Order: sequence, then structure tokens, then C-alpha cells
Amino acid sequence: MDLSFSQARTLFTLAQTDGPLAIGDIAKLVSLSVAAAGRNVDQLVKLGLVERTECDQDRRVKIVALTDKGVELARAHLDAKRDSVRHMLDRLDLDQCERLSEALAPLLALTKEDLYDQH
Repeated sequence: MDLSFSQARTLFTLAQTDGPLAIGDIAKLVSLSVAAAGRNVDQLVKLGLVERTECDQDRRVKIVALTDKGVELARAHLDAKRDSVRHMLDRLDLDQCERLSEALAPLLALTKEDLYDQH
């Protein structure tokens, strides 16, 4: 798919959440204006990757969720990245793997909220 960087970030942000998000929440998570996030969502809807519905409690709020096609694309991308990392790690010896693991431990300790708070 030919996605812009911010469209891809929007798609993968939705893939990492436990459920649908309001466009305003997406904007905050990907550091965009609400208008820009809305335009990204519009394009992703046209591509069939997300669906947009109205919030039951406030019809002004638009809720966005991945479609099956969007879930499949996100999963395929993450699987490809995982396979690429595995291929690189397979070329390291045990000592190198242990040092890498120790070096990455502080990053792995961060929660999603910690990462989002940096924006």
C-alpha cells in the first residue's frame, strides 16, 4: 500500500490499542492536529483499512477502528519486521545477544503510556 508516514503511524497506533479510538485521541497519539488526523482517517477509510462511526454518547465525536483488511496489513508489516530482526539476531553469537538484551532492557521496561507521554 502507498501510505504516507502519518497514515502508517495512524494505522499502527490503532493496531496497538485495545479498541477503537476517537479521532482526537489519534491526533494526540501521533502528534497531529485533529484536522490532519481526520484527513489521514479519511484516506484510510477510502483504502478500506479503517472504519469510522459516530460515538453513541456524542454524535460529534468520530470513532475509528481497523477493518479486517487493516488488521491484516498491520499484522503482515509487524511479522515482516519481526522476521527481519530474527534474521539479524541469528547472525549474532550468544555473548552479543546477551549484551544487546541488557542494553535494551530499559526500553522494554517502558509502558505504552510512558511512550505516549513523550509526545
